[in-house]
Amino acid sequence: MNNKRMRKTELLIPAGSLEVLKTAVIFGADAVYIGGEAFSLRAKARNFSVEDMREGIRFAHEYGAKVYVTANILAHNADLDEAEKYFETLKELKPDGLLISDPGIYRIAMKVCPEIDRHISTQANNVNYGTFLFWHDLGAKRVVCGRELSLKEIREIREHIPDDMEIEAFVHGAMCISYSGRCLLSNFLAGRDANRGECTHPCRWQYSLMEETRPGQYMPVYENERGTFIFNSKDLCMIEHIPDLLDAGVDSLKVEGRMKNALYVATVARTYRHALDDYAQSAEKYKQNMAWYREQIADCTFRPFTTGFFYGKPGSDAQIYDSNTYGRNAVYLGIADLQKTPEGEELCTIEQKNKFCVGDVIEIMKPDGRNVPSRVLGMMDEEGNPMTSAPHPLQKLFLRLSEKPDRYDILRMPEKPKES
Repeated sequence: MNNKRMRKTELLIPAGSLEVLKTAVIFGADAVYIGGEAFSLRAKARNFSVEDMREGIRFAHEYGAKVYVTANILAHNADLDEAEKYFETLKELKPDGLLISDPGIYRIAMKVCPEIDRHISTQANNVNYGTFLFWHDLGAKRVVCGRELSLKEIREIREHIPDDMEIEAFVHGAMCISYSGRCLLSNFLAGRDANRGECTHPCRWQYSLMEETRPGQYMPVYENERGTFIFNSKDLCMIEHIPDLLDAGVDSLKVEGRMKNALYVATVARTYRHALDDYAQSAEKYKQNMAWYREQIADCTFRPFTTGFFYGKPGSDAQIYDSNTYGRNAVYLGIADLQKTPEGEELCTIEQKNKFCVGDVIEIMKPDGRNVPSRVLGMMDEEGNPMTSAPHPLQKLFLRLSEKPDRYDILRMPEKPKES
């Protein structure tokens, strides 16, 4: 018990772009995992060019954070030669770890860049201590648990593996209905392979049944009277159970979501960062702040929450039968930067993500936990033309705000605007 509690716990946050990587680091990530433009299981994320990777690694290291690069597709023959070239590039970039699931890809990484730590992806079906020991014998530093494991099973794995081997576990984000994420639905229904980074998330779709002799007559498919979204899982959330995760011997608390925006990443990173730091100070402080964690974690897109398999096999209440939509309590507006006008006035600049107007009361979300209300006093485009609203996504704006943000703060609009 004492040995497990002495282990340093890492908060591992996803990033689908350089902008989101910087947000994750500023808002409390110990490490960030990213995908390059090849061999990553999130092909529809923007992912990182080589230059973005270089800058992301530099930025993270400047703040004392690590960067892990995913190369976790299930490779075919045609992928192997390209993988060798890819790892040659990564060898020069010097990330802190490589996330791999395919044994053939693993062998190439061992040969090309043995000095970079190798982590084994959940896609490799890691659900027993024998599997962990197998990968340890091959030089892997870390194994990511399958989401199918309970805390009891993770504790047993910890007891059977060497102390220097790390356990990583998903603690927050979307759940997959397929075993360790190995799904064929997307392949069959949309021609896009979930195991090669192109999942269309057919588990979130609504299905109907058509009888062979009655073409065109569609009948709804009900699991029961509650609804037709029969594959649609709730989102995982373990913010209330951090002591149990640490007691089980988990070294890295992993958040799912490399296709999420900066508001989502900032919200989840900040909440788990504060929860971990509070618990490190005292269990009592962690309990006292539980209401704040619950409130904050809902300030981004989310489905109803579940604890997944951690406390045993999930029941029917782990599914969402009547809808595939997200809830949200705040709208993402942009990431704050500061820039001086030709007249010497320092204004907030953002690349605008959603519409807002002069006169609105928005929130400045800060890494230290504060959400500062601020009224939009003025707005200009890049040519200095005054504007009353920001209707065009990705437009660069100059803002006069009643409260001045710092660089990398998140600007958001509460769903129910607050009066200042």
